[in-house]
Amino acid sequence: MKKLITLSVMLIGFLAFSQNKNAKQTIEVDGVCMMCKERIEKAAIRTKGVKSAIWNVKTHELKLIFDERKTNVETISKNLAAVGHDTKAIKATDEAYNSVNPCCKYRDEDVVKAHN
Repeated sequence: MKKLITLSVMLIGFLAFSQNKNAKQTIEVDGVCMMCKERIEKAAIRTKGVKSAIWNVKTHELKLIFDERKTNVETISKNLAAVGHDTKAIKATDEAYNSVNPCCKYRDEDVVKAHN
């Protein structure tokens, strides 16, 4: 019985320390302009546990630093979709997408061409 309790305590301790306070992750987020950049970064940074969020307009990569004990990539992706931006994991609803500025309509080929 003592061994079982000791093993349980060790396992719980290991799991508690296995989550990273400064996890780094890069995800792809659709957008086309500096207004998109501001909206994407703001939505990510407002997610509890996100410490840094920098989106590149050309590569569509969002570089994140976040506390895995407080959030995860799925939660961050949901918050990005809620403000109208698709990620590989989660697509924004039509309602959220339609709420973005007309120049930010990244699903429209003419808008994308205009930003190139």
